[in-house]
Amino acid sequence: MTLLETTYKTLSGRKKIIEVPQKKVTQWVIYKDNTPKFFVDFFDIEIESNAIMNSLVLCSKKPLEEVLKLINKKNNVNLSLPKISSLVFKKKIKSEVIELHLEPIPEEWLSYSL
Repeated sequence: MTLLETTYKTLSGRKKIIEVPQKKVTQWVIYKDNTPKFFVDFFDIEIESNAIMNSLVLCSKKPLEEVLKLINKKNNVNLSLPKISSLVFKKKIKSEVIELHLEPIPEEWLSYSL
């Protein structure tokens, strides 16, 4: 999968974020323990975990962050979205295209009863 690794300068130092090159609001890189591990595309419903995430986020109108918190609590994992800075200050230093294989979120972590 072709992704974009962007380096930002923030008040707390340099931070690298993995992003989708032409980001859509339905595509997300999900981090596990502060490392990019999973890719979710809510409209790619041929993959079962994406279909479940579509239901959990879009159909139930819950924010993705809230769904990730529920998954974390239920499965004792640390999933998150990449965060550049908690403050407003950030300066983009460079971006480079990288190849990275990211899996969908494991189906056993997902449940319609979250």
